[in-house]
Amino acid sequence: MKPPILAVVMSTVISGTIMVLISSHWLTIWIGFEMNMLAIIPILMKKFNPRAMEASTKYFLTQATASMLLMLGIIINLLLTGQWTVLNMPSPIASNMMTAALAMKLGLSPFHFWVPEVTQGVPMSSGMILLTWQKIAPLSILYQIAPSMNPNLLMAMAIMSVLVGGWGGLNQTQLRKILAYSSIAHMGWMIAVTTYNPTLMLLNLTIYITMTLGTFMLFMLNSSTTTLSLSHTWNKLPLIASLILMTMLSLGGLPPLSGFIPKWMIIHELTKNDMAIMATFMAMTALLNLYFYMRLTYATALTMFPSTNIMKMKWQFESTKNTTLLPPLIMISTMLLPLTPMVLTLF
Repeated sequence: MKPPILAVVMSTVISGTIMVLISSHWLTIWIGFEMNMLAIIPILMKKFNPRAMEASTKYFLTQATASMLLMLGIIINLLLTGQWTVLNMPSPIASNMMTAALAMKLGLSPFHFWVPEVTQGVPMSSGMILLTWQKIAPLSILYQIAPSMNPNLLMAMAIMSVLVGGWGGLNQTQLRKILAYSSIAHMGWMIAVTTYNPTLMLLNLTIYITMTLGTFMLFMLNSSTTTLSLSHTWNKLPLIASLILMTMLSLGGLPPLSGFIPKWMIIHELTKNDMAIMATFMAMTALLNLYFYMRLTYATALTMFPSTNIMKMKWQFESTKNTTLLPPLIMISTMLLPLTPMVLTLF
C-alpha cells in the first residue's frame, strides 16, 4: 500500500475511534463505528491474497451485523425515551441488544468465531491493530452503558469467553491464532469486572494493549508466524528469545510481572462483591492460557531446537525493522507490578 493511501486510511480508522470516544449522541457513535470498520478493511487486505480477502470479508460481515444490531437497539431506545443520549437507557431490550452488538464487535463468546480466523488470515501488523486498537471503541461504550446492562448476561459471556480463550488456544501452533484466543480470554476478564468496577476494565485494557503490542512486535522483528519458526530464535536472536519468554509469562499473568496486576485486581473486586466462586473459576481457567504461553516459552527459550547451520550462532545482519517502541513496551508489560499502588490511584 502506498504511503499517502495508508496515511488516509489510518487517519480514518483513528478518527472513527476518537469519534466514538468523545460522542454522547448515539448517531455519531454509530457513524464512528462505521468509519472505523470501513477504513480497517484496506489495512486487513494490505498484502492482497485470497486468504486476506476471505478474512476481510468475514470481518466485514460480522461487524456489519453488529452495527445493524446496535442501530436496532438505538432505535428501540429512541422510541421508548425520545432521546439520543447514551446515558439514558431504561429499556432492558435495547440494553441487551446493544450488549450483544458490542460483544460481537469485541469477539466475546458466543460471537468469537471470527476472531481467530480473521487474525490468522491477515498480516502480522494488521492483526496487531485488530487485537489492540479495534477493542478501544466498543469497550468505551460498554464503560458508559455499564450501569444499565444486564449483569447476568455479562457474567455468562465472561465465563464463556475465558473458557473458549483457554481451551481454543491449547492445540494451536499458529502464533496469530494463539494471540487471538488470548484476546478472547482477556476480553472475558474485562467484561467480568465491568458491572462492579468499570475503571478496572480500563486498567486491564491498557495493560493488555501494551503486552499484546510488545508480543506482536517481537514476533514481527523475528518474522515468526508459527511455533516452529519461533523455536529457531535462540540461534538467531538470543536476546529476543528471552524477551519473548518474559512477555509470554506476563500475558499469562504470573506474579512478578505486569500481567498479574489486572488479574489480581479483578479477583479482588469479584471476591469483594460475593463472587468468590466466579473468581476461583476464572483463576482456574487462566491456567489453561498459562499452559499454552508456557509451551511457547518452552519452544522459544528453554530448549535448543535443531538448526541448519553448524555454528552455534548465525551471522548477524543489521535489522532494518524499526524497534523504537519495543523497549518501553517490554518495560511496561513486565516491570509494572511494584508500581501497583500508583497505578490504582491513577485508575
